[in-house]
Amino acid sequence: MTDPRTRLFMILAGIFSTCLIVGDIIGSKLIEPVLFGHPFVLTVGMIPFPITFLLTDVLNEFYGKRAARFVTLLGFGLAVLAYTFIFIAGAVPIAPLTTRPDWSGVTEQAFQTVFLGSQRILLSSMIAYVVAQFVDIFVFHALKRLTQNRLLWLRATGSTAVSQLIDTLVINFVAWSGLLGFDTIVNMVMSSYLVKILIAVGLTPAIYLVHALIERGLKIEPVKLSAAEANTAPPVVPSSG
Repeated sequence: MTDPRTRLFMILAGIFSTCLIVGDIIGSKLIEPVLFGHPFVLTVGMIPFPITFLLTDVLNEFYGKRAARFVTLLGFGLAVLAYTFIFIAGAVPIAPLTTRPDWSGVTEQAFQTVFLGSQRILLSSMIAYVVAQFVDIFVFHALKRLTQNRLLWLRATGSTAVSQLIDTLVINFVAWSGLLGFDTIVNMVMSSYLVKILIAVGLTPAIYLVHALIERGLKIEPVKLSAAEANTAPPVVPSSG
């Protein structure tokens, strides 16, 4: 049986990859919730994203840069595998009985529309994901060095704010250019980014809670700064964060 640290890593990697793939698959559905009296055009792919925010911070904090990069590439590879199976399934001829007028199940057109009609979204999402994740990891650890392991909320929220700006710009402009008007795309970028920032800020208590549960419940310590990183970081004012 593996040790608690390894088991937790496997669980985090599994949940992260699942949220990533599901978010991409359902991402072609657009919704228009009203927040603060203003309609926001969003994709339902936003639903699992808060979990990926949280897990990215946990992986960075407890397993370090190399582990976070590994999970990033693992999620990318699993997404490619999932989409490969989807494309193969779409190429296999559907049963003739599904063309009957009384058929109430999945039709060829429905399958193609749901799973294969959003290839640009899948491509843009995968590009944005890889770029944003590596930016997130870099900013998180840069802030961790600058604050000498203090201010968990700053490195968690700050890294998300920078990485998700890149993610939001890439995915929306690559996915929707030529399909939607420029003003609509800009509205989607602003709406999505605002929601992501609100989510990131709202997750701050959850980050501290999960951090405490892992440290006190599983007795797993966060990754500390190396001696070289600690010596190169500037001094900061002590904080309880």
